[in-house]
Amino acid sequence: MIDKDLLDILACPSCKGGVELKDDKIYCVVCKKIYPIRDGIPVMLIEEAEEGEK
Repeated sequence: MIDKDLLDILACPSCKGGVELKDDKIYCVVCKKIYPIRDGIPVMLIEEAEEGEK
């Protein structure tokens, strides 16, 4: 699980939008990219992101 304080300072590296935690993944609320969390560490790399529904 990601610490709330960490989640509050994270931003999407693609569009700089805010993010939220859902289903053990990080979702961008603006461009809808989905970033994985591996071993409790968010992987905020654009090339690792999945495209979410717009």
